[in-house]
Amino acid sequence: MRQLRLLAVTGTAAAALALTACGGGTGTKDEGASGPTVAQTGTPKTPRDATTTDGTPADGTDGTSGGESSGSGTAGDAPGARTDATDARPSASAGHGGRGSAGGPPVLCNGANTTVTAQPLRRPLNHLLLTVRNTGGRTCELPYYPVVRFGEMQWVPQADRDTQPQAVVSLEPGASAYAGVLLSAPDGSGAGGMTSHSLTVAFQGMTPNSSGGPSATPPLPAKGVYYDSSLKVTYWQQELDAISSW
Repeated sequence: MRQLRLLAVTGTAAAALALTACGGGTGTKDEGASGPTVAQTGTPKTPRDATTTDGTPADGTDGTSGGESSGSGTAGDAPGARTDATDARPSASAGHGGRGSAGGPPVLCNGANTTVTAQPLRRPLNHLLLTVRNTGGRTCELPYYPVVRFGEMQWVPQADRDTQPQAVVSLEPGASAYAGVLLSAPDGSGAGGMTSHSLTVAFQGMTPNSSGGPSATPPLPAKGVYYDSSLKVTYWQQELDAISSW
C-alpha cells in the first residue's frame, strides 16, 4: 500500500515536469509572437531629413547629396560667381579716353576761358590768323567756325566747308587752335571794301549758329584791316598746318 502511494506521487511529479517543459503547449508559440525579430533588435534606420536636437542631420551627413551646393541660393549667389561679376564690372574711370580729365568734363571754348589774338599775315596775302588759347582749368571744345564781325558789320561771313575737320577741336588747358580769315579778294574783285579798327569773334555751341558763350574782342593793328565782300573764314583747326596754305 505504501509502495503504491510512492509510485503515485512519483508519477504526478513526472507529469508536472513534462508540462513545465512543454509550457502548457503554448510557450514556444507565444515567445515567437511577442519577442523582437533580428530587424527589430538592430539599429533603427533614420530618415534622411531627420535631425538631432542641435539641428544637424541625424544620419551624420551635412544635409547635401551628390555634390549639390547647400542652401537655397542660385549659382550666381555663390561667392566665386559674385567675385567674377565684380571683377568684370568696369571701373568708374574707364571709357573716358582722357577727355576732360583736367578739372572735369569738357566745356565750350569762349571769351571767358580763352585768349584770342588776330594777326595779319604777309602770306597768303589779305589773310588774318586767329589763334585761340585755352586759359581755363578744364578742357574746352571749339565747334564749327568763328563768327567774325568787323566794326558794325551787319552780315556774317561764310565758312569754307572744304576746311571742316573730321572731329570737334578739343583744347587741353594751355593748348591753342587756329582759324584763317580771308579779308579781301587778291585781284580786287570784291565789293564794298572798307577799313575796320575793331573785331569781335563769337563762338558757336554744339548746334550750328547757337551761342557758345561770351565773345572775344582781340585787338587789331593801329592802322586797322581792310576787308570787302570776299570775306570768309575757315573752320577751327587743331593744327596750324591745316590752313597754312589756304
